[in-house]
Amino acid sequence: MIFTQYYLDCLSQASYLVGDESTGRAVVVDPRRDVGEYLADAADAGLSIELVVETHFHADFLSGHLEMAAATGAEIGYSSVASPEFDFRPLGDGERLGLGEVVLEFRHTPGHTPESLSMVVWEHADDPEPYAVLTGDTLFIGDVGRPDLLVSFGHSRDELASCLYDSLHQRLMTLPDATRVFPGHGAGSACGKNLSTDTSSTIGEQRRNNYAIKAPDRDTFIGLITEGQPTTPAYFPYDAVLNQSEHALLDEEQHPAGLSLDDVDRAVAGGAVLVDVRDPEDFARGHLVGAINVGLNGRYAEFAGSVVPVDVDIVLFADPGTELEAKNRLARIGFDRVVGCLVDPFHVMTQHPERTSTASRLTAGVLVDRIADVDDLQVVDVRAVGECGTAGVIPGSVNLPVSMVRERMGELSSERPTVVYCAGGYRSSVVASMLRCEGFGDVSDLVGGFGAWESSVEKVA
Repeated sequence: MIFTQYYLDCLSQASYLVGDESTGRAVVVDPRRDVGEYLADAADAGLSIELVVETHFHADFLSGHLEMAAATGAEIGYSSVASPEFDFRPLGDGERLGLGEVVLEFRHTPGHTPESLSMVVWEHADDPEPYAVLTGDTLFIGDVGRPDLLVSFGHSRDELASCLYDSLHQRLMTLPDATRVFPGHGAGSACGKNLSTDTSSTIGEQRRNNYAIKAPDRDTFIGLITEGQPTTPAYFPYDAVLNQSEHALLDEEQHPAGLSLDDVDRAVAGGAVLVDVRDPEDFARGHLVGAINVGLNGRYAEFAGSVVPVDVDIVLFADPGTELEAKNRLARIGFDRVVGCLVDPFHVMTQHPERTSTASRLTAGVLVDRIADVDDLQVVDVRAVGECGTAGVIPGSVNLPVSMVRERMGELSSERPTVVYCAGGYRSSVVASMLRCEGFGDVSDLVGGFGAWESSVEKVA
């Protein structure tokens, strides 16, 4: 058996290649949209990918099933209760597929979504115990899939949670303790609230340590997993629909078009958003006025999808050599409307100083003084609600998670001096830059985030 896990830190997303060396037959599970790595690895191992298995209709990323099918001729497999707009192979509950010596079994595990399924993997058909189970978003390491993402599509949160309880206890926890667990996501994903940094485990470890699995009864389980879930990024409903539809394929080798400053101005005048993908420190030292800062060296696609509307064109400001990465990572969440990238961006800023600005970033010590001296200071905490409850907050701050800023911006005053903070300084630069674009006149963000604030306060104490 050939078994490979691919893990994207920027989306906390796992996908898999499972193949049989004796026959060269293989499947890919939950692929990301830029599928080149799977194709290269399969070719190197002498494998032919014949099936793309999707564990459910994903909301947090646009999967690569269409790209993979186009590149290989593979069928696309979903649970037999799914109904995508394209041709697919329905996978029945309990259905088995032999790749040769390797055998796969598909188990319907609804709860996170109605069509969720898991895939049990046997290295040999006559093995007494399976090698592993790929659980998608049904069972995570330390957590289970949240049941509330489809409320806006008419599905009851509690009803899905009850289905999830049955799926876990009747379909997954019946597997032997030694069965390896390979989930669809890890820590950082908004698909759950308590995901581990580990990317694999065993059924036995989850039986002993997973808070949701240990719930003594159905009602307790429902209460535990429906409370305290993180705020849903704004693009999730968009991706949930897009994953069910026919859509344009990604060309991961196609660089974004080069744009002059005049081209950028025309695009922005037509409604495009200018996204500067450099680190917050570089952005603060100098950027084009009107740019939103979402750095590549972070959870770039997730936070771009949280602050950039799904229905607008995007212009990129990027360090030379990073343009293709910036485009492809947006494509992973279905943001395909990248019209181009500013050519020779630093020369443009040098030649047009009147079009550039710096961004105010405060140290924790300066913020302490600012809070004491400025009566109407507006301090905005853009961390998730759960982070605030665990770590603490800066006194007097208002909590406005990144994904809620556009929706709740009316709760803030654009006339008051504003300081934005997060855990470490990445998300605060995103939101501070967005507020400036929306007409807030005096906006700073906190260097080092709440961690720096805590250290500063402890030193004073």
